Amino acid sequence: MSGSGKSSLVFETIAAESQRMINETYSAFVQGFMPTLARPDVDVLRGLTTAIIVDQERMGANVRSTVGTVTDANAFLRILFSRLGQPHIGGPQAFSFNIPSVRGSGTITIERGGRTVRPADDGERRHYGGSVAIEHGAGRTEVRTFTLAGGMCPRCEGMGSVSDVDLTQLYDETKSLAEGAITIPGYTADGWSTRMFSESGFFDPHKPIRDYSKTELHDFLYKDPVKVRINGINLTYEGLVPKVQKSFLSKDVDAMQPHIRAFVERVATFSACPDCGGTRLSEGARSSKIKGISIADACAMQISDLADWLRGLAEPSVAPLVATLQHDLDAFVEIGLGYLSLDRPSGTLSGGEAQRTRMIRHVGSSLTDVTYVFDEPTIGLHAHDVEQMNALLRRLRDKGNTVLVVEHDPAVIRVADHVVDMGPRAGPHGGTIVYEGTVDGLIASGTATGRYLDVRLTLKSETRTRRGSIPIRNARLHNLRDVSVDVPIGVLVAVTGVAGSGKSSLIHGCLPRTDPSVTVIDQSAIRGSRRSNPATYTGILDPIRKAFASANGVNASLFSANSEGACPACNGLGKTYTDLGFMATVVSVCEVCEGRRFTDDVLHYRLRGRNIVEVLAMPVEEARDFFTERPVRVMLDRLADVGLGYVSLGQALDTLSGGERQRLKLAIEMSGTTEVYVLDEPTTGLHMQDVDNLIGLLDRLVEAGRTVIVIEHNLDVVARADWVIDLGPGGGHDGGRVIFEGPPAELLRTAGSLTGEHLRRRLETIAGS
Repeated sequence: MSGSGKSSLVFETIAAESQRMINETYSAFVQGFMPTLARPDVDVLRGLTTAIIVDQERMGANVRSTVGTVTDANAFLRILFSRLGQPHIGGPQAFSFNIPSVRGSGTITIERGGRTVRPADDGERRHYGGSVAIEHGAGRTEVRTFTLAGGMCPRCEGMGSVSDVDLTQLYDETKSLAEGAITIPGYTADGWSTRMFSESGFFDPHKPIRDYSKTELHDFLYKDPVKVRINGINLTYEGLVPKVQKSFLSKDVDAMQPHIRAFVERVATFSACPDCGGTRLSEGARSSKIKGISIADACAMQISDLADWLRGLAEPSVAPLVATLQHDLDAFVEIGLGYLSLDRPSGTLSGGEAQRTRMIRHVGSSLTDVTYVFDEPTIGLHAHDVEQMNALLRRLRDKGNTVLVVEHDPAVIRVADHVVDMGPRAGPHGGTIVYEGTVDGLIASGTATGRYLDVRLTLKSETRTRRGSIPIRNARLHNLRDVSVDVPIGVLVAVTGVAGSGKSSLIHGCLPRTDPSVTVIDQSAIRGSRRSNPATYTGILDPIRKAFASANGVNASLFSANSEGACPACNGLGKTYTDLGFMATVVSVCEVCEGRRFTDDVLHYRLRGRNIVEVLAMPVEEARDFFTERPVRVMLDRLADVGLGYVSLGQALDTLSGGERQRLKLAIEMSGTTEVYVLDEPTTGLHMQDVDNLIGLLDRLVEAGRTVIVIEHNLDVVARADWVIDLGPGGGHDGGRVIFEGPPAELLRTAGSLTGEHLRRRLETIAGS
């Protein structure tokens, strides 16, 4: 069941202990730079092997990261173009948008161990940088630090986009520096950031900026880095605009704190770099081609097309290199990601896409006796792609590895060698192993999972009649091919198709533009602070605080971790964050409140025997039995209806999965006047029983006169829909067409529909057969 303890067992016990024990093998010095991992609450763990976690965490906030860079496919392509590209422009680094272009002269050789060795080929030049010898002829050799020329576009510095800065958002020209003219977050009149300007000696700190001369204003905004001495300390002064570009504009906006993100959105507008056309590469790197294709062209190709192009390279000198790259690209296609391109920013991948992209690294790995831990790897996959995923999981197992998969998909459960079923319910009613053994034994066990595996899928006996339709005409967004379709209203509509077939482009991209009254509830991150949780997001924390205040005769602000009751050591966060500059920020539990977020005094006040920390730790289902206050109870009932009964009231929003975030938004929207709901894979992360409950909720919304449009792969949802719009037949440029529109029963008879094929198979399947 969802929330029954699967992740606690697999990730927070087995994988966590493996990681902790591996960390202990490092020296004390190295461990000092690593996060301190607590010992899991377990008595005995035997037979533990090295665990590799492949989870759904979205790929980091580095805007330079692409699908190609995170899988090493870019590295292989760079070597390939350095060997075969014409005109020949240098080693692999010449094709990297992360290495600046540096001018140099003379013949470059690499110095090793006190003697100078000339590189044998371009592959040798990957060891760029460091101490090198430059031969100037006539026997004269100069040894100095040198960096080989990279392929970074000098205009956008390898970002692919340029930003225009609104100077009025950086400073108030009517004020002086001493009066706090700089309006950038973190810049206070007496802080170091502002003192760098006011005490640099370039300006009068008491002079309003509007009175600056042209030279002073240029130095204030654009001056190149220069050494200055402030209070006896040597520092580097730099103009305000380049400082803002490096500190704010070169980072992922969605990873920023809300007030920083709001500043960036006010101050900057982004557009494709006019010099490189968004490819991130220098003119030289773009000019070198293989059979008319540049590395920028190759990275922009759909991966399935790039794999086909590689097969046409019959150059014996690079055959092993091409074979390795071909293997990785074919793995993308097998895993259902053939519609992506290598230049796709990794931060734009969904959680499921990110997990499968990480998986590429392991498919060809030579490691054995490893425990691979996957977190619902079939999320976002069509039933056709789930079969391919199962084959990859088996391949990892057959290499001599253990594969632990936290999963709800019946197709994955059926191919398992061993099943551990957690339950019997969620939250405090779960945490127990209710069955362990073979799949056949699970079906006969009578557990919730076993019962649903033994149920034959059936189509809805009668479909509802539409009340009208929302027309979409000649849609061409992304891969859509001049699509025209009428989306029925007053019914439950399922939009289906393999990953990348154009479902989201059609519904998210075109439907809202056609009908602005449509409410889209997707899996995107909920923009909030580190303090946000379901209680704050849904608004029920206020009546909870008032109930505590009334019961104890004190101020309600005591029960807010953002106000009077907050732990002073961590400011109510429960954690402390140590910024290490260019290194990853270190997060640790607050030693004063031990993660509780509140002062000890607040914990003495109780409501019906529970303090505020204990209440916020309650799962929704438990809180429903605890609270009698109507505003709280109504929202808790909605949260339970959308399948979030296991989520605790105080759980940080940034720890929720995409599916959980979407269902949380749905619970809030249910109280509004929305006529048309658009949901994107709402069954993500749900057990089969919870899926059944969610379909019941969607049916009730339709019966109440609403329209529900669901982008979904789950065949249970498709079978119980009133109308199906199936896109395909494949992903990327192989999709973008409407294959079928009509009731599910007619989909079964549609040739060329992978959805219809798998729905037909599922209807014919008795679980376990």
